[in-house]
Amino acid sequence: MIDLVIEAVLVGEVKPLGERRAPSGIDKKIVSGAQAFNELGLINDAQGDLKSHGGVDKSIHHYPFDHYQHWLNDVDTAAEGYQGPPLQVAGAFGENISTVGITEKDVCLGDIFQLGSGVVQLVQGRQPCWKLNERFGLKTMSRDVQKTGRTGWYYRVLEDGAVEEGSRFRLIERPEPDWNLARIVELLYVDVKNFAALSDLVKVPHLADNWRVLAERRLAKGEVEDWGRRLDGVSSAKA
Repeated sequence: MIDLVIEAVLVGEVKPLGERRAPSGIDKKIVSGAQAFNELGLINDAQGDLKSHGGVDKSIHHYPFDHYQHWLNDVDTAAEGYQGPPLQVAGAFGENISTVGITEKDVCLGDIFQLGSGVVQLVQGRQPCWKLNERFGLKTMSRDVQKTGRTGWYYRVLEDGAVEEGSRFRLIERPEPDWNLARIVELLYVDVKNFAALSDLVKVPHLADNWRVLAERRLAKGEVEDWGRRLDGVSSAKA
């Protein structure tokens, strides 16, 4: 049974990111006080690329603070020239919600949660893109997020509400107990040619549309898509 409190709520405005100066809302900051949200996310939050970020199936991004100690072990933030975000406080990964006590192994596709005074549903994990490389100033950061499975996840809003630090976060319903997020991330990014399991995944009714399209395309073609442009911002050979 998941019943936690929210450690931090974060929002951001659109700013130029990295050397490319691409518009991005990844630089989220912790805010105090109740933050209202609707089907498009937190009212005071913004995204720079609405084609790839935001929308009803990516309205609120949740990233476990539990991962931060692992990243502190993996990323030398004390190295000369490191200009990425600090890893002692939430916000490095552009999350809106930060908690302690659950990771991708503990949540399932379709899970419905009370989030503050509203209700949300987990519909997909985060698909890392090259903007994480720019955020951290590290060429492999997006790939490392994907490879480790420390992706975080997105919610669809079922009931508008408000959330703040200390708000309750409680599991209400678990319609798909066999599909924890860690299993799905493994299937999509590591065990990429397990077409039998992928066939089962596309039958799950709570799957976000873009994940369903990805899975169906992989099944139809019998091959794995090129992640190079998304992860690095340039094309690369197929996996």
